[in-house]
Amino acid sequence: MNTLIIKPLARKVSFDSDNMWIELADGRKLAVPLAYFPSLLNATQKQRKNYTISGGGTGLHWEDIDEDICVESLMMGIGDRTSRKKMNAKS
Repeated sequence: MNTLIIKPLARKVSFDSDNMWIELADGRKLAVPLAYFPSLLNATQKQRKNYTISGGGTGLHWEDIDEDICVESLMMGIGDRTSRKKMNAKS
């Protein structure tokens, strides 16, 4: 049996009070809790709306808050790793 694997590609990003919503090229919508990304959680609405889709949809970038997110990692449930690195460095 062959399984077609389609790489998730972002087409649009939006936000509600608790989540970041990523609309994918294949029609799916992915909700990611803002708590996974403290820099987005603490950003203003204006900063959140100022994003760039990079790599043909494979990445998301927010210049104002220096945040980069891999869409494929979101599909695997991976959130912000920088806060864990900072906590581990303090230990």
